[in-house]
Amino acid sequence: MAEKHRDIVAVEELGIAYKNILQETGKVIIGQEKIINELVISLLARGHCLLVGVPGLAKTLLISTLAQVLDLKFNRIQFTPDLMPSDITGTEIIEEDRSDGSKNFKFVRGPVFANIVLADEINRTPPKTQAALLQAMQEHEVTAAGETYTLTEPFFVLATQNPIEQEGTYPLPEAQLDRFMFNLWVDYPSFEEEKAIVKSTTSDYKADLQKILTAEKITQLQDLVRRVPVADNVVEFAVKLVRHTRPLEDSPDFIRQFTRWGAGPRASQFLILGAKTRALLEGRTTPNIDDVKAIAIPVLRHRIVTNFAAEAENISSVELIDRLLEK
Repeated sequence: MAEKHRDIVAVEELGIAYKNILQETGKVIIGQEKIINELVISLLARGHCLLVGVPGLAKTLLISTLAQVLDLKFNRIQFTPDLMPSDITGTEIIEEDRSDGSKNFKFVRGPVFANIVLADEINRTPPKTQAALLQAMQEHEVTAAGETYTLTEPFFVLATQNPIEQEGTYPLPEAQLDRFMFNLWVDYPSFEEEKAIVKSTTSDYKADLQKILTAEKITQLQDLVRRVPVADNVVEFAVKLVRHTRPLEDSPDFIRQFTRWGAGPRASQFLILGAKTRALLEGRTTPNIDDVKAIAIPVLRHRIVTNFAAEAENISSVELIDRLLEK
C-alpha cells in the first residue's frame, strides 16, 4: 500500500512539473504545445522522436530549450554526407604516457554520450552512419573496437528531417523508421503566434529558464510509467487498431486497397506506453481508449506503407489512420 500511495503522490507531482515545463518552454517557444506534449510523452515512455518540418520552425531551439528545462546534457550532431560512424559514437586515439614513454589506446567519447541527442537532418547522411545512431537508440549502448560502453540514462534521440529538399538525401528505411516511437510534423505558426515570435526574437529579450526536473527524477518517472495498470479493453483496442493497418483478410477494404505494409507489434507497445504517459500527464492513474486515439497518428503515420493505388489517388497514411479511428 505504501508503494501505491507513493505512486499516486508521484502522479500529482508529475502533473505540477508538466505545467511548469510548459510555462518555462513557453518563455522561449511560442505555440507548439502539442509538440511539447508529445516530446514529453516520448521521453517518459523511453521512446525516440522523428520531427519533420520545413526549415525555420525552431525545431532545434525547441529541443535545446526542453533539455535546459529538464536539466539534461544536450548534444547536437549535424548530419552531413561525409559524417562517419566514429563521429557519432567516438574514436580511439593513441595516448603516450609521459612518465615511461609507453603508448596506449584511449577511447574518446563521441556526441552520442548525452541525455538528449539531436540528430539534425538525419536523412543527409549515408545508411552506414545512420545505423551507428540506431544501434545506440535500440540497445542504449555503443560498441567501439570490441568494447561496449553503456549510455547514460535517460537517453533520448530526436532526429529532424526536412520534407522539402530531397536532393542528396538518404531516406530512412522502414525498419529504421520503426525505431522511432513518434513521427511528429511541425507546422507553421498561426498569424497571432508568428506576430508574437517576430516581436520577441527581434528585441533584446532573454528568457531566464528554471530547471524543473533532473535526470534521476526522469528515470524514476519512466519506471512509474511502466507500473501504470491498463484495462484489457484498452489493450485490445490498441492491438486491433494496429492489426487493422495490415492488409489481412479481416482488415477493412480501404486498407487492403491502399496499403502495402501495416504497422508491426512495436506500434501496439508504443500506443499503450504513450497512452499511459498521456494519462499520467493529465493526472489520471490509468489510460482509456481516448488516450490511445490521441497518439495514434504520430505512432502509426510512419509505420504504414501505402501502395501505388494510394499514391495515384493522393491518399496519405494519415487519412487511412483517420478512417480507421472513425470505424
